[in-house]
Amino acid sequence: MKIHTALLSVSDKTGIVDFAQALVQRGVRLLSTGGTAKLLADAGLSVTEVAAHTGSPEILDGRVKTLHPKIHGGLLARRDSAEHLATIEQHGIDRIDLLVVNLYPFRETIAKPGCTFADAVENIDIGGPAMLRAAAKNHGTPEGGVTVVIDPADYPRVLADMDGPQGGPSYGLRLELATKTYAHTAAYDGAIASYLSSLATAEPAQDQAPERDAWPGTLTVQVKRHQVLRYGENPHQSAAFYTDHPVKAGLLGSYRQLQGKELSYNNIADADAAWECVRSFQASACVIVKHANPCGVAVGNGPLHAYQQAFKTDPTSAFGGIIAFNRPVDEATAQAVSGQFVEVLLAPGYSSEALAVFAAKKNVRVLEVPQGDGHNDFDIKRVGGGWLVQNPDDYQVPHDAFKVVTKLAPTTEQMQDLAFAWKVAKYVKSNAIVFVGNGMTLGVGAGQMSRIDSARIASIKAENAGLSLKGSAVASDAFFPFRDGLDVVADAGAGCVIQPGGSVRDEEVIAAANERGIAMVFTGTRHFRH
Repeated sequence: MKIHTALLSVSDKTGIVDFAQALVQRGVRLLSTGGTAKLLADAGLSVTEVAAHTGSPEILDGRVKTLHPKIHGGLLARRDSAEHLATIEQHGIDRIDLLVVNLYPFRETIAKPGCTFADAVENIDIGGPAMLRAAAKNHGTPEGGVTVVIDPADYPRVLADMDGPQGGPSYGLRLELATKTYAHTAAYDGAIASYLSSLATAEPAQDQAPERDAWPGTLTVQVKRHQVLRYGENPHQSAAFYTDHPVKAGLLGSYRQLQGKELSYNNIADADAAWECVRSFQASACVIVKHANPCGVAVGNGPLHAYQQAFKTDPTSAFGGIIAFNRPVDEATAQAVSGQFVEVLLAPGYSSEALAVFAAKKNVRVLEVPQGDGHNDFDIKRVGGGWLVQNPDDYQVPHDAFKVVTKLAPTTEQMQDLAFAWKVAKYVKSNAIVFVGNGMTLGVGAGQMSRIDSARIASIKAENAGLSLKGSAVASDAFFPFRDGLDVVADAGAGCVIQPGGSVRDEEVIAAANERGIAMVFTGTRHFRH
């Protein structure tokens, strides 16, 4: 169906002038409001103000301008209904074939420091969502309907269809854009509901920022399907990957796959574990993950050195693992990595020579993830009939908060290894025990019901890899409830230990460390990871 009249009213002016010019060139009449109308007029375009079109002035400080039968009648009249078309003709209502609207910036407004309740409320759009919902409802049939656009990225697609054999947007495009519109208005209303239900006072002051509860009474989460996966954790489970919109810089969801097979559910879960761990390091680092647990972590004087050290920790588990780097991968590193079977590689970049090396292994999934400091707003875990929601565990204990609790204090070198071990333990499933030395993991014990068993497994891993634990540093993600766990790591050769502390038997464990000649540091913070 050919577009004759378009209504443009946008807060995001990106590309709107060029789009309007393209519409005019195709014989489309423009209607507009406020700032958008002025912008188009200043660009030399012929545009009719909505007030002139409806014959009703904007009132109530602009709160009422598009809530009018000549607007909603023009949007809602069914193109396949002779009765509807006769009715709008009888009342002098022109059809509006294209609606281009994006809403008042409510979410951006409430994100500003010091945003008052009055500012927030004034940025709740009323006319915009009403028009969007009307246009989306009347996207029509294959024979004709209204085209609704909320995203400047869709302007070229609309123009392309207008230039196509149908002379206007196809039904498929109109349906897609209508669906996108309802998702947009749902997210917009959800943000408003979450904001209002988070207010800590029943009557917030209009001229000051209201107190807000960290956890609103209504929490709305909306994500966008990125891809349908072959299956979930197991072949009998179906699955898909959804991402935030937009994805914050630095998070896995912003990846670009450069080569390899399609990512699986487990690939994505493990890749996230590897990426979150490796990007927590300032120095050049490599993390190898298997089944969501780091099986080798190291810092080095470059990606190659870091990889070589990380691989030494547990070559057996590294087989078929996920490898992440926080530095661009060069040819030498690519050659080394290609010597093992790897499922997924992640890095902020790759040299052309490195990509040529990986090209010889077409099944290897190579992901490029931009660096950034973005963090998820919260973590969610599904339980029967509900959701557990928490802040992400992104707290890094400052080194000056480490408290030496034993007679023997760690040396400077030991303190560096303790800080490294503590960082790694945060990403290991509880109960977690991590042995390290000279900037690399020596043994990792993960996910055991008993902390002693995690310590024993970590020791066995080191022995199997031919790595000595003599003088090593050990991190425990939570406190030692009894001295027996401390004795196990001491028997293995540990020279110093870092743990949260906080047990009723702390004094017993400290006494054991003094007895064994081990330095011990408390962090005051635990890192359970279930």
